[in-house]
Amino acid sequence: MKRILSVFCLLIITIGYAQNNLKDISAKQAFERALELRFQNPDSAVALLDYSSKSYLKLNDTVSATYSLLEKAYVFENTARYASSYDALWTALILNDRRDDDKLKSIIFVRLGRIYSYNKRVDASLKYLKSSLELQKKRVKKLHLEKSELVPYYYSLAKTNRELERSGRAQIYLDSCYLYFSNEIDIQPLAHLEYRSKEYLDFEKAILLGRKGENEQAIEIMEGLLPYFQDNEPTYLVLIYKFLGDINLNLSNLNKAEELYVKSLKYSDDYKSHVDFTPLVYEKLTELYLLKNDYKNAFNSVKKAKELDAKFFDGRSSINQSLLEIKDNYRIEKDRQEKQIQEQYLKQLEQEEEISKLQLIILIGSIFFLLIIGYGYFNYLRTKHTNEKIFIEKNKELEIKKQQALIDIKNKELASSALQLIEKDEFLKEIKSKVRVGTDKIKIHEINKVLRSISTNNNNNWDEFKHRFISVNKEFYNKIFEKFPNLSQSDQKICALIKLNMSSKDMARLLGISVESVHTSRHRIRKKMDLPRNVNLEDYINSI
Repeated sequence: MKRILSVFCLLIITIGYAQNNLKDISAKQAFERALELRFQNPDSAVALLDYSSKSYLKLNDTVSATYSLLEKAYVFENTARYASSYDALWTALILNDRRDDDKLKSIIFVRLGRIYSYNKRVDASLKYLKSSLELQKKRVKKLHLEKSELVPYYYSLAKTNRELERSGRAQIYLDSCYLYFSNEIDIQPLAHLEYRSKEYLDFEKAILLGRKGENEQAIEIMEGLLPYFQDNEPTYLVLIYKFLGDINLNLSNLNKAEELYVKSLKYSDDYKSHVDFTPLVYEKLTELYLLKNDYKNAFNSVKKAKELDAKFFDGRSSINQSLLEIKDNYRIEKDRQEKQIQEQYLKQLEQEEEISKLQLIILIGSIFFLLIIGYGYFNYLRTKHTNEKIFIEKNKELEIKKQQALIDIKNKELASSALQLIEKDEFLKEIKSKVRVGTDKIKIHEINKVLRSISTNNNNNWDEFKHRFISVNKEFYNKIFEKFPNLSQSDQKICALIKLNMSSKDMARLLGISVESVHTSRHRIRKKMDLPRNVNLEDYINSI
């Protein structure tokens, strides 16, 4: 049932997006909603960004369309779908080829350089990154901008060189970042530049310190960065926890390192971010488990690392196969698309509108059909559950009645047995009196023997009666002993006889005591049970 409800919710959300498209929500609304969803639901974010970019193109707003394409490419990149990211960037590059302002083109070059670096295409990667820096330098000079505008581009070069194990070059570019950094200049945060504030520079600094063996200083810097990234960019914690794990692994703090690697994987899974980083984490976990002689987990980790590495980076992977075939046919593609882009785009919009209508009809029909099935199944389960509940309750009531009837019958048998014991005792008392007044011909020791036998039989009769009473009323006997452990055996006898609804006179005759003694015992029992005056002793005992 839970699975059915989950499917319903997913379909409703999907229909919601389709309906929003039909209602012609603004491109800006689609863009903003995509930014909210990009880490929780990347596929929905991609759909909204695709809609946003096309809507902006309808309005001839090339700049806004480019930003939508850049964000779309970034979502693809963050989920290791590099070929799709590349396609989005290529489209953005064509749109901005003839614009005077090179700002967007420089950003596109940064993203292209980063994608090539992930697949170890070092020359192509550095070519695009250096081109982006040169374009930005021209903008700074031409528009008289602050040199702090160059920091994001130096940062991309520093980060890429560090990832490519070129620590010396990375340090040079990072030094340039600190050189031009200024707190007085507000650089507009752009996700596709991977740069927000000085904390990002400090993170790179900590990694380079760790590579130099200055582990304690590196840990101190990274731990100091945790609050900032937790509040502003939690997806970046995937990287921080991974590198903290590396440092602790180098220091042989195996348990701490394992804890940090697990956190890194968890943040990647929670935010659907930096998934291409997870193979590296599993490789480190493999190394860690081997040091701990935990070969089972080591085997599982290396297996997972190989699977993910093949998925994200192996040329045989379907999502990356096309990326390895990228060729620099930019000019050819640009000339062709300049002639055909408007015509093709209009046709595509018409087709997509028809497809959207058809998809909506299919979805509505599917959800209606599923709702009918779900409603019928829900009613079936509810009816079945109700009938089972009624059946169980009736069986339970019947069983209780049977047990109570059986107890009542046995209690009646006990009461009858008790009365028979009373009659027997009276008969024996009569014999005893006659024996005492008998003739002297009967020897005294024989008379005493008979009298002792009678007394012993009386005690045996009571023990037998008690055993039978407990076997019938075991729950009653357990409860009264648990609630009132201070009751004496004599008190328990009185309670047992009250449970059988015997009168005080019959109790006295059965127990061989006076009626006054019975009343005294009842009064003593009330005090031990701490019963108020308005509570009847018989009713209370029968309620136990």
